[in-house]
Amino acid sequence: MFHPYMWVLLIVALVLCSVGFYRFVWFMSVGYGLAIGGLGVAILVFAFTQGQASIPVILATLLLLVYGARLSGYLLVRELKNASYRKTLDQAMKETTGSEKPVPIFVKVVMWLMMGVLYIMQTSPVFYRVANAAADKGAVAAWIGVCIMACGVCLEAVADKQKSASKKVRPDMVAMDGLYKMCRCPNYFGEIVFWTGVFISGITVLTGWQWLVAILGYVLIVYIMFNGAKRLEKRQSKNYGDKKEYREYADKTPILIPFLPIYHLIKEEKK
Repeated sequence: MFHPYMWVLLIVALVLCSVGFYRFVWFMSVGYGLAIGGLGVAILVFAFTQGQASIPVILATLLLLVYGARLSGYLLVRELKNASYRKTLDQAMKETTGSEKPVPIFVKVVMWLMMGVLYIMQTSPVFYRVANAAADKGAVAAWIGVCIMACGVCLEAVADKQKSASKKVRPDMVAMDGLYKMCRCPNYFGEIVFWTGVFISGITVLTGWQWLVAILGYVLIVYIMFNGAKRLEKRQSKNYGDKKEYREYADKTPILIPFLPIYHLIKEEKK
């Protein structure tokens, strides 16, 4: 059955991602980070009130907080300081909506509600460990999940730092060093790793329809990352496709998953 505390989680997620009403793309960027961090805090509070605050649960919720705070802070600072990045976001939004007109309020409300529900589904494996009074059940899976989550946070943070450093040296070219030698979107890969850890952390406690919620949340975020990589490749192909250095890099470096020989997600990249 639907756990009553999920209403609290929904309120938290909706309040924090409501920044999207100011700037539509923030529903899926700044608001995304804020909501995930807030959900981590809300689940941690719930764990203590239920006597389910085991070490893995505490670490998992704190990692949700760290992940969300770092992501929202990084995206907000980058957008406020970088005019070209704001222009890129505006262009991406025009491509997504297919119009230069302001997004209608009805569309904003629908997106707001959908994102709130999605963020709850993504964090549900951690929540269900607490809600099912199973904080210590399958501790091995919980610890493995926490370790993978930590790796995902580190991967994404390092990738973002390396990208920023690379752009300062070569603003006219994509990042190609460090983690970007392994794949062209290591920050997106780090996100997939993080949410894989979240999912694994709860596999020993999920029951019945909870599996559907958790799996759906995981599948959707992985799909979103692949779609994000596809849109990024499209922009990079448009901006750098006439440069031999970029084409050679793109043709030999996996786009999203290291060592997985998927190099392109758009037909335009194939020569």
